[in-house]
Amino acid sequence: MATYSNLFLDQGSTFSFSVDLSTETSSVDLTNYTARGQIRKSYTSINSVDFNIQIDVVNSELVASLTSDQTGSLKAGRYVYDIEILSSDPTPIVIRVLEGQIDVTPRVSRS
Repeated sequence: MATYSNLFLDQGSTFSFSVDLSTETSSVDLTNYTARGQIRKSYTSINSVDFNIQIDVVNSELVASLTSDQTGSLKAGRYVYDIEILSSDPTPIVIRVLEGQIDVTPRVSRS
């Protein structure tokens, strides 16, 4: 079962966060894994914004980020998101590691 975590981001700002997949006694081997994640207004929304996700194999960590253009395209309000890791086996295994809501606060400054 995925960890549930609510996030807050400022519209139009660069945004990033880390997902630590290690525990106190072990770490997850992320070799040969890829990761994906999306934000949607609701679970059934057609439109989405994709997270840029880097995998840190050494530290068993994912770093998810959004550019200022990506967060600028989001209207202020509440969204849902999730992050998944996928193995590269012949039959890929998909594991949802994080999910929750994202609150986007509106910006004032624009160019």
